[in-house]
Amino acid sequence: MKEGEKLMEKKISFSAYFFIGLMLFALFFGAGNLIFPAYLGQLSGTNVWIAILGFLVTGAGLPLLGVLAIGVSGSSDVQSLASRVHPVYGVVFAIALYLTIGPFFALPRTGSVSFEIGIAPFLGEGNHPIALFIFSVVFFGISLWLSLSPSKIVDRVGKYLTPALLIFLAVLIIAALVKPLGEQTEPLKDYAVSPFTTGFLEGYNTMDALASLVFGIIVINAIRASGAKSKRDIAFACLKSGLIAVGCLAVVYVFVAYIGSMSVTKLGLFDNGGPVLSGAASFYFGQLGKVLLAFIIALACLTTSIGLITACASYFQKLYPKIRYGAYVTIFSAFACLVANVGLANLIEFSVPVLMMIYPLTIVLILLTFLNPLFKGRRVVYVSTMVFTGVISLMEGAKAFNIPLGPIEIFFNTYVPFYQNSLGWATLALCGFIVGIIIAACTKPTVERAHNEVNV
Repeated sequence: MKEGEKLMEKKISFSAYFFIGLMLFALFFGAGNLIFPAYLGQLSGTNVWIAILGFLVTGAGLPLLGVLAIGVSGSSDVQSLASRVHPVYGVVFAIALYLTIGPFFALPRTGSVSFEIGIAPFLGEGNHPIALFIFSVVFFGISLWLSLSPSKIVDRVGKYLTPALLIFLAVLIIAALVKPLGEQTEPLKDYAVSPFTTGFLEGYNTMDALASLVFGIIVINAIRASGAKSKRDIAFACLKSGLIAVGCLAVVYVFVAYIGSMSVTKLGLFDNGGPVLSGAASFYFGQLGKVLLAFIIALACLTTSIGLITACASYFQKLYPKIRYGAYVTIFSAFACLVANVGLANLIEFSVPVLMMIYPLTIVLILLTFLNPLFKGRRVVYVSTMVFTGVISLMEGAKAFNIPLGPIEIFFNTYVPFYQNSLGWATLALCGFIVGIIIAACTKPTVERAHNEVNV
């Protein structure tokens, strides 16, 4: 058996790791991965390097851990992984995750970002609402059509557009290094006080840690097709391919944030990162550069939109097969079209409370997956840790919604470390984990443990 495993290992060449890594990068990479580091750069200014380190933890590190969690656990999908807490929780968590990266936030954002970078810079301010509506109808109409009729066009656009976008960004970065837009300005808002933590929380907006639990299955299937069969080989292949993907993401994040940090004096301060990239492209390459960037990003967003629609429709059709796949595609496309019209800045603002609730739960689930052998898959540990985390997650969401919490807020501010930095969930998750371990040590295992130990 060991000799067979070694032979399987030899079949996976570096080129296979490399191309799977690029595929994963393309799955993660969308316009949202550009606008948030650019905006971070604008607000963090001279603190950009500390802020981007925090951003890299959640924007690059967590997606890598998410893919590895799927590979290590042997779970068939995110619902299966979350069902380690409880089957009902698995369904609820999967639905919340798919709706977040789908029609509620990430999907409509593909249209909003395309408009913000590709159309808005060429229009007068008063023309934005009607233009956004027309653009959204066209954009999501095309997405709907291509999602209903899978075509090689989507694969070809994704295959050539991602490298084209990266080449354009590389040229833009080199131009910014040779001829900076301006001087870095003083940090603003929370970036002046706690740049690392603020950058860490800003990384939530990429939603890539959520998406990694969906994309992980795609990566594992590609790895298996390359020859890996054993759990160990798949885990190592996930790690190597994942490092390539997040390495590319990290390079893009760092340099886009650097461009943003020098842009305020020349371009002004914006309420999102879209105009930063458009303005930088125009500054270095004129109208042609702005048009080219708009065209590439619009097509890149289109492929992302199609991928999200098909992923969400496929999951919900599997969950509730009485509704046809085509009906789900139509519903999600139409809903995303409507939501996109609230505008990019509003869409980002509305998404923050939801992300503050779901991200801690996602991070803790990923970490528990790696710690699973330590407590032998005992469900009580999963439940205890998630209950403690869930309490603080709900509070973080309420706080982001500006809902007054009164004495509860005062208590948590006083007694829960890191709560004031919106990281109190880490403290309570640790408490829940310890409580779960103690309960597991004092009680006998049940049949659920055997279920959790499968493929771990």
